Amino acid sequence: MDVVIVGAGPTGLTLGIDLARRGVEALVVERADGLFPGSRGKGIQPRTQEVFDDLGVLDAVRAAGGPYPARLLWRDGEPVGEQRMFEEIPADEGTPYTEPLMVAQWRTQEVLYARLVELGGRVAFGHEVTGLAEDADGVSVRFADGTALRAGYAVAADGGRSVIRRALGVAMAGETVDPASFLVADVALTGLDRDHWHTFPAAGDDGLALCPLAGTDFFQLQGRFPAGTGTELSPAGVRALVAAYTHLTADQVTEVRWISDFRPRTGLTDRFRVGRVFLAGDAAHVHSPAGGQGLNTSVQDAYNLGWKLGAVLRDGAPEALLDTYEEERRANAAAMLDLSTGVHRGEVRRGRATVQLGVGYRESSLSVDTRTAPAGLRAGDRAPDGTVAGVRLFDAFRGPHWTLLGATAPGVRSLPAAPKSYGPGVFLVRPDGYVGWAGDTADGLGAHLTRAGVR
Repeated sequence: MDVVIVGAGPTGLTLGIDLARRGVEALVVERADGLFPGSRGKGIQPRTQEVFDDLGVLDAVRAAGGPYPARLLWRDGEPVGEQRMFEEIPADEGTPYTEPLMVAQWRTQEVLYARLVELGGRVAFGHEVTGLAEDADGVSVRFADGTALRAGYAVAADGGRSVIRRALGVAMAGETVDPASFLVADVALTGLDRDHWHTFPAAGDDGLALCPLAGTDFFQLQGRFPAGTGTELSPAGVRALVAAYTHLTADQVTEVRWISDFRPRTGLTDRFRVGRVFLAGDAAHVHSPAGGQGLNTSVQDAYNLGWKLGAVLRDGAPEALLDTYEEERRANAAAMLDLSTGVHRGEVRRGRATVQLGVGYRESSLSVDTRTAPAGLRAGDRAPDGTVAGVRLFDAFRGPHWTLLGATAPGVRSLPAAPKSYGPGVFLVRPDGYVGWAGDTADGLGAHLTRAGVR
């Protein structure tokens, strides 16, 4: 076994898909007997849509959800006004996806799981991990039933209470974002239209909201209550909250599918890699749900790690390439934590700041720009869409390969030029859709390809 992935959430499933398409032998192990049943992370940001396009699941994800509705404010049983949830961002050739999608997390995971199985990957459900041991040749992951699994590498994608992180002794530092009590639940109800995100404010910032979950018959209930307020995590408790905060009656809540409570906090581990073990997703960083950054940042972790593990395990890249996972992703996770906290506190507007199209790796040791006067796109930036010689770039990028624009090189898909929007130069696009190398000519490109295991 090349890789064992602990956790079958969006992070683990995304990584499993990426490794499967690279021919890497990987197994996802999951403590629960099935996929997560709740809507928790329901926002799919534009950059994540680009990732899902590459992984071959975007159409299915779109079919599983839909656009965000406008927010409708209620007072004393009467609607008093509505507002858009997000700053409008016009699409263009380079950025075809600019609006977040709303997809209940359980639907996203169903799509990812189906794609993983289609590619020959699998999830071992009902396997609770209790610890692991590492040596120079690999990792042994131990399970609650006394068995163990041997693999070359392990990835902790097992959430904010990660067993693997604790077994490694990796610290997670953070802060409480909000002292209030929060509750989220998936409910079916009558009496509200499905065209709006219905908001029922109470004193201060407290209140309750009911958001129709696109592609389902359910609403996501979100509640913020005074600090120290106890909330009964039961269908009866949820019905009582709806009756207390809205003009609906308790019996208009016809079904309660899932309930969870939490207190918004941040957390960031001091390491994303310990030897042959990697931390990804909530196991490495925990966000406030405001702004929809957590799931998306987690998917980006998996997307970054997947091609690097594939390069080392299948393409002969030096093992040191794996060090760049922590270098690149920890800095981005820290920035996203600041962003999500700012959104929660009303300091940052949802829009250009939250769609993650500006996330990049300019400071990474993998980003090399040899041009004498760089202009336009820089090494480390996201590679925009466009058209070259009748070929759409996102179509050319799709797959586990590198793409070279403006020159040719063995083992690399090549196109004769880059779009004008890129600026002058030759551009090497990484498998995860970022410019890894840029030059006035192809001189010096070979050394970069060798470091990445391309040749």
